[in-house]
Amino acid sequence: MIKFLRIRNLATIEDIRMDLSEGLSILTGETGAGKSIIIDSIRLICGEKAFADLVRTGCAEASLEAIFSRPGLESSGLLQDEANGDLVLQRSIGGDGTGKAYGDGVLIPVKKLKDLAGPLVDIYGQNDHVFLLRLDSHLDYLDHFSGTIPLRGEVAGAARELRRLSRLKAEWKERERERSQRLDYLDFQIREIDKAGLRPGEEEELRARRHILKNAEKISMLVEQALDTAYAGDPSLSALLAKLDHALAELGAFDPAFAEMNESLGPLGIVVRELADVLMRYKEKQDLSPEKMEEVEARLSLIETLKRKYGGDIRDIQFYLEAIKREHGDLNRVQEKLAGVEAEIASAFAAYTAKATALSAARKRAAADLAKLIEKEIGLLGMKKARFHIQIDSVPLTEESPDRVRETGIDDVEFVISPNPGEQLKPLRKIASGGELSRIMLALKAVGKDKDGSKTLIFDEIDAGIGGQTAEFIAQKLKNLARAHQIICITHLPQIASFADHHFRIEKTVAHNRTFTAVKKLSFEERVEEIARLMSGSLATPAALESARDMLRHHASGAGI
Repeated sequence: MIKFLRIRNLATIEDIRMDLSEGLSILTGETGAGKSIIIDSIRLICGEKAFADLVRTGCAEASLEAIFSRPGLESSGLLQDEANGDLVLQRSIGGDGTGKAYGDGVLIPVKKLKDLAGPLVDIYGQNDHVFLLRLDSHLDYLDHFSGTIPLRGEVAGAARELRRLSRLKAEWKERERERSQRLDYLDFQIREIDKAGLRPGEEEELRARRHILKNAEKISMLVEQALDTAYAGDPSLSALLAKLDHALAELGAFDPAFAEMNESLGPLGIVVRELADVLMRYKEKQDLSPEKMEEVEARLSLIETLKRKYGGDIRDIQFYLEAIKREHGDLNRVQEKLAGVEAEIASAFAAYTAKATALSAARKRAAADLAKLIEKEIGLLGMKKARFHIQIDSVPLTEESPDRVRETGIDDVEFVISPNPGEQLKPLRKIASGGELSRIMLALKAVGKDKDGSKTLIFDEIDAGIGGQTAEFIAQKLKNLARAHQIICITHLPQIASFADHHFRIEKTVAHNRTFTAVKKLSFEERVEEIARLMSGSLATPAALESARDMLRHHASGAGI
């Protein structure tokens, strides 16, 4: 619901403020006074495109502000007043047609206004019947009326599952086409990696071995030097230690201290002999030939080749090998998998068919009742000879194309009408006039099951081309509808204006060679004068004033509703 509207520097409006309330609000005024500018401002705050010529002459920009009251606005993601759920939207329009938008004081893209305010307001004027012109809206309305939304949800779920299985089947069929070629390729890769016999840590070992082989000459020389020093040289550590041992043994006969020192030489001799053994074994074991170097380089080259193909290191290559072995196994079972998916598709298609068929039958039953109700309503609203019908075309189901099933079911729904006797039923979107569309929309709202009482419904000159008792019927429908929605309606008919809960007069004045549009909320006596003016023109006669007063009192008492 719109609680407050402020418009500045828009067309002939300098600065007006409107406090709006629940119920039925009527806007009246002379032709050209600026009533439609009020509606245009609401369109703009709801995100419709702005043009530079909307800015008041001599002003740098126009600005709009609206406060909406709507329960559950937390999902908008902006800062709301937690106490009352108000949403404040602002928009400025510059002299070049561009501008800025704000939601609760936060700068937002202008197109975001449509997401925030669009669901809160429906405008029905000569060119605003998007609901009636979109076929998916016809389908949605019928489903809400028939109470089939839960079943439609089940149909949508069945359709999504069927499409998922269809995509899976396509993947397995593609695998089946590529199966032979892919299996040959995987066989080659598995053999190549298995044949290499890679071990974790092998590359590091080979690099260490290559380092030794690259320094083979130096290592051999150092081993020989160590052997000569420890054992084979003349003199060697072993020979010198033996000579020292003999000398100390003889000295021990003269001084016991030398005997003790001689005993400590024993472990040192053992160490030298063990070192000599290690050096001898190392010399015998090491193959430092050029041929060995070639083997190591060849092995490292093989590992590098496999790394480039299959992974960054030996561990990655082994992980890849495990993966392709699993894929190899899956490909060998592809026909089994494909058969399983096809069986699932058959079961899912049967489930979808059953749900979609039940949904279609429920729609067709409800469509007949709804068409009668709408035809009766539009008859009361001045289209007495019109015939209204809901056309349902069911698309045949074929299991050959499960990926084309629709979440909304198998039906195409369209409202068709014959406004005049003898004419064929034709699509509503092609032949109905703006006034007729407004009345049909009012009829749909009147018989529908729309429980969203927070929405604002705006009817711009719904009374075009009607009068008398039909105008009274329209007024009664608007009044009844206002029990669930905030209604704003522009009218020229006293019958409709007299039913208002709130009455605003739009006036245009000229001062200092400038045109100004103003809005005034009318008191009871002011409403009497305005309704009398609607009855008899600019000069309200005493009879018109009395008739207007009686009309207001009659409707205020609830009579005729």
